[in-house]
Amino acid sequence: MANPELECQTVSHRVAVIGGDGIGPEVVTVALDVVAAAGVELDTTDFHLGGARYLEDGTVLPDEILEELRGFHAILLGAVGNPEVPPGIIERGLLLKARFALDTYINLRPFELDSGQEFLVIRENTEGTYAGEGGFLKKGTPDEVATQGSVNTRKGVERCIRYGFELASSRPRKHLTLVHKTNVLTFSGDLWQRTFNEVAADYPHVETAYNHVDAACIYFVEDPKRYDVIVTDNLFGDILTDLGGAISGGIGRAASANLNPDRTGPSLFEPVHGSAPDITGKGIANPVAAILSAAMMLEFLGEDEAAARIKRACAMASDDGDTATMAAAVIAAL
Repeated sequence: MANPELECQTVSHRVAVIGGDGIGPEVVTVALDVVAAAGVELDTTDFHLGGARYLEDGTVLPDEILEELRGFHAILLGAVGNPEVPPGIIERGLLLKARFALDTYINLRPFELDSGQEFLVIRENTEGTYAGEGGFLKKGTPDEVATQGSVNTRKGVERCIRYGFELASSRPRKHLTLVHKTNVLTFSGDLWQRTFNEVAADYPHVETAYNHVDAACIYFVEDPKRYDVIVTDNLFGDILTDLGGAISGGIGRAASANLNPDRTGPSLFEPVHGSAPDITGKGIANPVAAILSAAMMLEFLGEDEAAARIKRACAMASDDGDTATMAAAVIAAL
């Protein structure tokens, strides 16, 4: 009879790899090399998706490929985007379609400051202004009207906030800040604030705070150490996390995880620097964001020790040099 424990030990993690466009394939290749150097076996399958694929045959993310992706434990994405593709086609047709269909309702982004302190931003990932509510009236005429609504459900808001409290509970400071614009967005902001207050009653050991998003932008620059964990809506989170990358070593170190905490489908991990077509093929892209995204993926897959080693190696490695030099420095630091 087969030994179930031995079988469990020999099963690798099935990971879908979307190199994508621009520097995406370059940094994903490096990230997978680092994962292998850390001793983790991945069973990877490559998918040719992104702007280049769209220009070839009009394919963005067909339903049959989406169904295939559901069978993986995780997805590692390099970057997508091509200046020859009109705005919104790849973003909505691939990135947002995957986020919504796979219910990756948490976007988690960590930021490490020069002091060594880390804070985390939790961005609601499947609602808000990105849900696509809106449209045009009399488009292309002098009387044109464009509307863009923000969708906020009690379920979506509560599960995001509750994830924030759970994460804050697991950290030494046990502090959670809600960021919104409740003084102007009196409907969506009210739902977020009321839900936050109600869920907080279940976590009396977690200290809470509230910031308007404009104030948070100032604090990110002037006093980011005040933060431990932040929870916010989709649009505000998108803006804040790019600013977070700028104050914590640059966008070349900004990693992210699109998480399905319920594990009803795979989670997706990606650097946030974009496809950077201006430096594609030059071998100078910083791979650290992709490597750190892969480390977040390993954490989600239960490979905590390897993930921690990779994070320490990235912290030790310099951003100086070309892609190959930086990759070699991280592997050497392992």
